Amino acid sequence: MTDPVIAIAVTGSFLVVMAALHFFKTLDGDLLHSWRTPLIAGVAAGLLLGLVPHAIAVGVLLSAAALYVRLNGRESEPVDGMLLGAVTGAAAAIPLLFRGHDECLAVAQCIATAAVAGYGITFASSHVADKTKQLLIDAITFAAATAIAFAPRAIVRAGASAREVALGTAIAVPLLVVVAIFKQWPEIRAELRHEASLGFIDDADVRRTAHPFLRLGGGRWADRHAHRQFVRLANEIALRKRQQRHRPDDVARLYQLEIIKLRMKIREMSDIDHAIVSAREGEGASDTMAHSK
Repeated sequence: MTDPVIAIAVTGSFLVVMAALHFFKTLDGDLLHSWRTPLIAGVAAGLLLGLVPHAIAVGVLLSAAALYVRLNGRESEPVDGMLLGAVTGAAAAIPLLFRGHDECLAVAQCIATAAVAGYGITFASSHVADKTKQLLIDAITFAAATAIAFAPRAIVRAGASAREVALGTAIAVPLLVVVAIFKQWPEIRAELRHEASLGFIDDADVRRTAHPFLRLGGGRWADRHAHRQFVRLANEIALRKRQQRHRPDDVARLYQLEIIKLRMKIREMSDIDHAIVSAREGEGASDTMAHSK
């Protein structure tokens, strides 16, 4: 197989894997809504990179694209930034797959650079309250992303093939996303345990709402889709509580209002589910009694 064919196969497979990880992370199957901005920003950056094919341009343009995605998307956390950044990078690689040279290097450069940029930019906006420190972290992120853009070519010069670098990057980035998701699990569980102590979530729902695998099921709810919506809302509460701690008092109060609204929603959903389950159990008991007669 030629390098262009391998590069196309790697890019396509990578996007499929990231789509699966997106659902695993968010339980949201609406990729068109979530990926529209990253895909458009990525392709636009890729078209510009076709005119200026230099590693510095890769770092600058994909960092700018990741920042654009962050500013035009919902407020999220670093692992989401890494995921959407990687998608932006894969989209940027698409126009470069047809330029006739260095296709595999382009795939590795774009995916790795945009993933780093997406993570760093989202970390600064979600975990740092001070604007000056945010700008400092953004500047460090731009520098790191540019350095990463040089890495694939340096690895090839050290003896690896461009195909190996592209494939390694396409494997490493999803693995890092998975690691980040599981590393985040104890934090989400702790936040939801606090919600349970306040009476907004049942104790039985905490683990199967926070655990990356258990939350994929129905959680013993009457409606699997309702449970997934409950999980999304509960995880959003956990995210907003963590973000609230890094905001000034006036902004923190706005976060608190959002948290209260989300608490009311999940409490209402939980009450409705309990009522449905109780009604079904009551019908089952009535049927049993009728048959026994």
